[in-house]
Amino acid sequence: MDDLRLESLEGVGPVTSKKLSDAGVHNILDLVVRGPVDVSEITGMDIDTAVNIVNKARKQLIEDGKLEKEFVTATEIYKRRQDIGKISTGTNALDTLFDGGIETQAVTEVYGEFGSGKTQLCHTMCVNVQKPKEEGGLDGGVLYIDTENTFRPERIVSIAKAKGLDPEKVLERIIVAKAYNSAHQELILQEAGPVIEENKIKLIVVDSAVGLFRAEFLGRGTLSVRQQRLNKFMHLLTRTSEVYNIAALATNQVQSSPDTFFGDPTRPIGGNVVAHSSTYRVYFKKSGKKRIARMVDSPHHPEQEVLFTVTEAGVADPEEETKKKKKELEE
Repeated sequence: MDDLRLESLEGVGPVTSKKLSDAGVHNILDLVVRGPVDVSEITGMDIDTAVNIVNKARKQLIEDGKLEKEFVTATEIYKRRQDIGKISTGTNALDTLFDGGIETQAVTEVYGEFGSGKTQLCHTMCVNVQKPKEEGGLDGGVLYIDTENTFRPERIVSIAKAKGLDPEKVLERIIVAKAYNSAHQELILQEAGPVIEENKIKLIVVDSAVGLFRAEFLGRGTLSVRQQRLNKFMHLLTRTSEVYNIAALATNQVQSSPDTFFGDPTRPIGGNVVAHSSTYRVYFKKSGKKRIARMVDSPHHPEQEVLFTVTEAGVADPEEETKKKKKELEE
């Protein structure tokens, strides 16, 4: 888009524009997402110049109506939030928990032990986001950042078939980026801008957000560096979701807290860095053949638990599974 070109900014000439493009900043949206500190680091320009350029970019996006003004009334924010996109999970239980579905302009973190349904939710959302708005989707594509080698196109095919969609068309709209280390994971997100615009991405999935950082930074001596890098990645994910008006779904691993004598000892990895960066935080745990989802942290949702299950059609309500088995027995 012409109005998003770097050259359209006052004071940004061909030399500065090329320097920014070579560093992976391709338009004004990318400038705002990356921020002045990051822009200064990757281009070598001094911080004051970077601050000036990013502020001009933000001002232009505000004038174009792509970003909110600095000072607005709560009424305006309330009206604007009525138009925020929501992707239905396809289940009454989880939609109730998320108050209608997974939101755009927000980071939804789902944590839980292995087999609790985190990746199954990710695969289900990859299909659901492609549905029309009247059917609970956003008619958009998906960027799937795979850090644990868990993405399975076969699973997408089975979910799409179960939902009556064309599997080939669904697969075509999912862009998969396999991250091999934490630095590569950061780079993928930093350079995601053009991919988001070209493919009309409406959902970013990071499965898992913390896994590679946890594997590479071992011991207490590296904890500070790990948390700084993780903090940078999570904030970049938040800014990307806000600026591009897309939903971000990130899974997280867990560890057992040895000092817990009563209650559930399961704790998410990443500490306060991930907790503060996530807009919504949901805990998945196994309960026999069913799964329990609990809203742990949210700016406005009540803390509640719901039951769901995993079927051929992805995540589903428990009663749907019961009806299906009953029908099979009758036949």
